[in-house]
Amino acid sequence: MTATPTDFLARALDAPGEPPLRPLPPVVAELLRSLGAPPRLAAHLRAVHDVAADLADWVRDRYPDLAVDRDAVLFGAATHDVGKIRHPGELTGPGSAHETAGRDLLLDRGFPPALARFAATHADWDNPAVTLEDLLVGTADKVWKDKRVPGLEDRLVRALADATRREPWEEYLALDDLLTRIGATAAPRLAFQAAFPV
Repeated sequence: MTATPTDFLARALDAPGEPPLRPLPPVVAELLRSLGAPPRLAAHLRAVHDVAADLADWVRDRYPDLAVDRDAVLFGAATHDVGKIRHPGELTGPGSAHETAGRDLLLDRGFPPALARFAATHADWDNPAVTLEDLLVGTADKVWKDKRVPGLEDRLVRALADATRREPWEEYLALDDLLTRIGATAAPRLAFQAAFPV
């Protein structure tokens, strides 16, 4: 029997992955099911969400006095590309129309602006209004596949150094070590995503 798109979506959302990937927040998994999200998109969102959890946990452990909304970071990572449901050509090609479309889709579904914003801010790290949470989601969206973006990382280093009054070079070394470790495990995440049809 041939697997249906619904079967593939269920696997993308529920299969453990190798190494195991954390499940998406239930409200996000339900949203993706209700929208009939492409399985490849669901797999991508899971991979980025998993890395975002690692980043958020690292920030929590390294900076215990720094107030970071971990749940917002995880929601943002889990929904950052949801607009690609409305712009499916951007699943396999370049484009940014999914960013505002994703924010609008989430707002239309009743999600608060403070959470819906991540769909629009995950690639807008040069905007002076982005928060540490936005930078963590943007970083997760790159490093999950071992892509390093110096401008984004510099912005994150500056935000961490400013918030903690530590030296930027010290924050850079710590972040670089973490991102190198995350990047070294990119191959299984890429294979997980590639196992699902667009």
